Amino acid sequence: MNEAHSMYLHIPFCQKRCSYCDFNTFSGLNHLIPTYIHQLKREISFYGKQFANDLPVKTIFFGGGTPSLIEGKLFKSILEKISDNFCVVANAEISLEANPGTVTLEYLQNLLEIGFNRISFGLQTSNPLYLKLLGRIHDHYQSIQAIQWAKQAGFSNINLDLIYALPGQTIDDWKRTLEDGLNLSTQHISLYSLGIEENTPLHDWVEKGMVENPDSDLAAEMYEWADQLLVENGFACYEISNYYKVDEITDYRCQHNLQYWRNQPYLGLGAGAHGFSNGVRYENVNGIMEYINLQKGASLSSALNSPVAKILTEVDSFTAMQETMMVGLRLVSEGVSILEFSKRFSASPLEIFAKEIDFLMKNQLLEIVDGDIIRLTKNARLLGNQVFMQFVD
Repeated sequence: MNEAHSMYLHIPFCQKRCSYCDFNTFSGLNHLIPTYIHQLKREISFYGKQFANDLPVKTIFFGGGTPSLIEGKLFKSILEKISDNFCVVANAEISLEANPGTVTLEYLQNLLEIGFNRISFGLQTSNPLYLKLLGRIHDHYQSIQAIQWAKQAGFSNINLDLIYALPGQTIDDWKRTLEDGLNLSTQHISLYSLGIEENTPLHDWVEKGMVENPDSDLAAEMYEWADQLLVENGFACYEISNYYKVDEITDYRCQHNLQYWRNQPYLGLGAGAHGFSNGVRYENVNGIMEYINLQKGASLSSALNSPVAKILTEVDSFTAMQETMMVGLRLVSEGVSILEFSKRFSASPLEIFAKEIDFLMKNQLLEIVDGDIIRLTKNARLLGNQVFMQFVD
């Protein structure tokens, strides 16, 4: 039987590119949406046949870009195509990323009716000056309205994305944004420290001295303060940047992202999407027209026989072990199970990475809990990348 996969579908369309964004997104091309969706469904059918229409799919995630620009009837046709070609498990998590300025109550009601059960809003900040700096198309009132509508529509699993360490942002500015976010009473909150990425307007502004370069020490203080406030308000940190509302009945952790952090397989579909399946990591062609045209009649010649994959890397056993340690240690409570690792790879991480684990434990960056769980110490969260790099050649 095929191993259960997750499925990521990339929607690269935006009304306007944000000043900090270096993702594979495009504005001004919305007229191509129907053709793009048609080709996306062809890619779904292609992979369905590759797995003999017998691949279990446990989560479906539409990311972007701005997926909430897509009409409900088009999403309905995509989800039907997935169901026709894969074995979608009962109660599968089906998520949509949304911009608060692009939704209505009727739209959200339609999404719930056709099968979506989780929605993630890119609130980012409640401060109008920073929303303008980031190039967001919504204001904070629209964020409040969108979440109220989502609840009214029937969504009970809602995430907020918040960004900190913005140029010129003070700790008090960040506190207000986080408190405003908590007042929206959602079940999940993701915190992201702003990265100044090359080939973005924000990078150019920093280089020219037009805005301040974010301060790393202040960013650390912002994270620590946020962690304390969220825990005080009933949230738990399960991944370095992600918090969920603790509930005895419902697990509000993002099941799709857990698939990534557990280094388990997923299909990436759409322009620029990344996937990991059958021991191969791949990336699709980036451009919208390139994706559409390749899908129309490309020869199937890659290791996955994919018409759109441009980069393919076969992952050997040792690399898979390294990757499992790197992504698994992001899970601050779950960490990496010695027992599960040993079952998967027929070798213990304590043997394979003895030197690295010993070094990190001596520096109080790793701990072993209950004789089985290797995980970050709390102090190591802010040094995560330094820890993860120990498992890279």
